[in-house]
Amino acid sequence: MRIVSLNAWGGAMFGSFDTWLSSCRADVLCLQEVTRTAGLEGWTSFRDAERRLPQRADLFADVCARLPGHSGMFSVSDAGPVSADDGTVHRQEFGLGTFVHSSLRIADQRLVYLHGEFVEHDEWAIEDRPRVAHAVRLVELASGRVVLVVQLHGLRDPSGKQDTPSRRRQAERLVDLVRAIRRGDELTVVCGDMNLLPDSETFMLLREIGLTDLVGRADTRTSRYAKPVRHANYLLVSDPSEVRRFEIVKHPEVSDHRPLVVDL
Repeated sequence: MRIVSLNAWGGAMFGSFDTWLSSCRADVLCLQEVTRTAGLEGWTSFRDAERRLPQRADLFADVCARLPGHSGMFSVSDAGPVSADDGTVHRQEFGLGTFVHSSLRIADQRLVYLHGEFVEHDEWAIEDRPRVAHAVRLVELASGRVVLVVQLHGLRDPSGKQDTPSRRRQAERLVDLVRAIRRGDELTVVCGDMNLLPDSETFMLLREIGLTDLVGRADTRTSRYAKPVRHANYLLVSDPSEVRRFEIVKHPEVSDHRPLVVDL
């Protein structure tokens, strides 16, 4: 089973992302920063107090169309205004996209807010935005093996990625989610853009429930990211002996984040 995790950056690099998508061969694709806008295709412009970015109007639909052999699930965290090419303003949803190949049975799934609750923004905030995690319990049809996959997009704080009380609560809710859906010692993968430093107490809490981080202090950002702190994305497993291969993909660049790929 191949699990791929990527912060898709709203599809801002959709040309290279689209090409990569058809070749990444993910059985489970976990995407963060996924957009969805009812009744709109093509491109939009996102703006907050810090930046302005091109985004796909409906990245979730784009990926679904290109992965017809997968079941797509969208988990919304918040929504707000974006502008289309003709200047019209639309309400765009923002969240996670989880795509599961038909060779896997979805036996259970859960969505929890790790921080805050759903917000309909009049203007996009740069901090304290809601964050969600999505868990799927999967059964391999060929072998009967069960694998639990949990993805999240961690809280962003403009002051940095250091530990805070909000991040501690986020970690505790993540632990609670894993415990709630996992049965016994089922193989578990937790992945996503966690917006944390490698020495965060979050990893201590996850170690206490048997999860091992495979990323450590490795660089998980691309040349499109100019800031000096290069840590953001992580992937943890409950049994490292089940890992056949793990890669932080440097090329091609398809976002300002690098994809994480694990073969179990």
